Amino acid sequence: MRMLRLLPVLVLIPLVGPVPADEPRQNPPGKSSARMVHYSGQVQGVGFRATAVEIARQHPVTGWVKNLADGRVQLLVEGPEPALTRFLDAIRTRWKKNIEKEQIEEKTPTGKFQGLTILR
Repeated sequence: MRMLRLLPVLVLIPLVGPVPADEPRQNPPGKSSARMVHYSGQVQGVGFRATAVEIARQHPVTGWVKNLADGRVQLLVEGPEPALTRFLDAIRTRWKKNIEKEQIEEKTPTGKFQGLTILR
């Protein structure tokens, strides 16, 4: 009978360091804000949601984005006020030819999201 010999495995986990871009981020401590945004125009079927997720990776924001049955895209985003402003400006800049109307409503942040995700 053959015996298997198991060797111990050492796993190193960094205790401090930057969060890799692929890992979801939570809102940093401090004052957080939230916005619910509805985008109208040519915003479905063009990669709007996936691009919003990519743009969010460059900003400390969290939340979700989804298509609505009426052809609009709905976005809920939370984070520090300056980050929200920069993120929404980046969305506006990237999709300026597609967005015909943007409705923004202030919301109370929940702090329960990790990263920006696409809802179906």
